[in-house]
Amino acid sequence: MVGDKVIIAGGGIAGLSLALTLHQIGVPCIVYEGVSELAPLGVGINLQPNAVRELEDLGIGESDLDETGLPAREWALVGLNGKEIYAEPRGKFAGYKWHQYAVHRGKFHLLLARKVVERLGADALVLGHKVTGYRKEADGGVTAIVTAEDGTVHEVRGRLLIGADGIHSAVRAQMHPDQPPIHWGGTVMWRGTAKGVPIRTGSSFIGLGTDRHRVVLYPISTPDADGLADINWIAEQTFDTDHDWQKSGWFRPVELSEFAHEFDSFVYDWLDLPALLAKSDCAYENPMIDREPLPTWVDGPVALIGDAAHAMYPTGSNGATQAIIDGRIIGRIMLDKGVTPAALKAYDDELCGPVGQLALRNRGAGPFGLLRMVDDRCGGQFDNIDDVIPANERAQFMLAYQQAAGFARDELNARPGIIPAGARLAREVA
Repeated sequence: MVGDKVIIAGGGIAGLSLALTLHQIGVPCIVYEGVSELAPLGVGINLQPNAVRELEDLGIGESDLDETGLPAREWALVGLNGKEIYAEPRGKFAGYKWHQYAVHRGKFHLLLARKVVERLGADALVLGHKVTGYRKEADGGVTAIVTAEDGTVHEVRGRLLIGADGIHSAVRAQMHPDQPPIHWGGTVMWRGTAKGVPIRTGSSFIGLGTDRHRVVLYPISTPDADGLADINWIAEQTFDTDHDWQKSGWFRPVELSEFAHEFDSFVYDWLDLPALLAKSDCAYENPMIDREPLPTWVDGPVALIGDAAHAMYPTGSNGATQAIIDGRIIGRIMLDKGVTPAALKAYDDELCGPVGQLALRNRGAGPFGLLRMVDDRCGGQFDNIDDVIPANERAQFMLAYQQAAGFARDELNARPGIIPAGARLAREVA
């Protein structure tokens, strides 16, 4: 019966990974997703080792993830002059017990959806139905207002409601009706994929350029017989605040001619970016947006996770990672406190403040802040980066970000998984 279930608003990465976690610990749930058909939309994202570990604990291992992308070997920053600023190995290549994965977002999303249907049943993922509001009940439960594509409105009772409905979350809007508008910091991103020869290690994440004018490149497939892989690219340009960013929408298809000229100078002996962009089948425009941190993610039996709770700039490559971690922590706390508002409050107490600060750190360029430091200190021109930022200062900068984001190597390797193997909610508190 739905009334005994946790209702999840949104069938994206946050909502589906939470559903798998709740199923793992024995908590019944149902997911409502507004779109009527799931499609492999989007381009590349990264899953940090702390998320890959949790996916493995959910029974989604390397063989599954290899279908959606490949392990990242290196993270590197390169100045606009083409010279290296910083590089470090990633995942198992850096001594982690788990890989970092660069995956196609759409393929990974469909993988999670398939696992939900296989494990929870087809009725657990309801497409074409969006949670548009909620009502708290006197008995401590909640009623979700669910609107179908044809406009029909249903009321669905549940024990808890989890808003995993993204940056434009209806659940968040009701919880915080006076929230500030979406924040745009001046940067527009153009994204796409193109066939190309992987550079550096063959599986490197490369940030090239300056704080205000850069491109990010990394492969999201293994090379084919011709040595070509699907290269995910994100070209970014910061504009003055009078730029009409709201016309961009989200993943608005654009012609290369609208923006590619901004990157004509990105030609080096190891990369011809204009030539790579020209091979793209399509391109999309996104404004780089987030939301102000909230004082709480919880309203009694209702909580927010993922982008609904903490939409953040993608500069740290950890938006999807944090969405997965959110759900795992809710699951861990439910093992102790049951399927209760008290569990949601404990989740809020643990994560809301620190993750809000992480979002603000990403707004300050996250790990790409090194590019800003280089630009501030030498205008982006250098022969030896050690003369600009000493090696130990660069390493400490990166470690501070990894610690804030929860994937510092030694700390992650040493601590146990979030949910103990085989843990199930006791029947008396379920």
